[in-house]
Amino acid sequence: MFFLHGLDSSGRGTKGRYFEDHFPHIHRPDFTGTLTDRLARLTEICRTGERFILIGSSFGGLMATVYAMRHPDKVDRLILLAPALNFPEFRPPAQKLSIPCLVVIGRHDTVTPPDLVVPLVEATFANPEIRMADDDHMLHDSFMNLAWSSLLSA
Repeated sequence: MFFLHGLDSSGRGTKGRYFEDHFPHIHRPDFTGTLTDRLARLTEICRTGERFILIGSSFGGLMATVYAMRHPDKVDRLILLAPALNFPEFRPPAQKLSIPCLVVIGRHDTVTPPDLVVPLVEATFANPEIRMADDDHMLHDSFMNLAWSSLLSA
């Protein structure tokens, strides 16, 4: 199980520290560089034969999605927090992914606006669960109120 942080964050940011305190078994690697650099590192980290739950925040949500598109057999499910699917390089796959996917996005998000991101989620995943939060991009008001124990054990 991995938490993938956002572009200007780290595995020790607010969300990473939350997982460290409450779910220490979740790996929180740090990523730098381009999307290509980050995906190469993630692919190296995930070389085992296991299937993973990927939790991605913002740019980490983009990473998790692209990784799942390239390696659907390695991903058990995705939890995407304000995923940056509106990143210019992203294109939905020709065939929708059947991987279970929860997306939490803030109604007031101006970085990954729901009106841009939700259609991309729907074009990427066969049956995504989309939760609109009364929050902004950081999801500070809603992140810790998610039922993490249930989400991670389901």
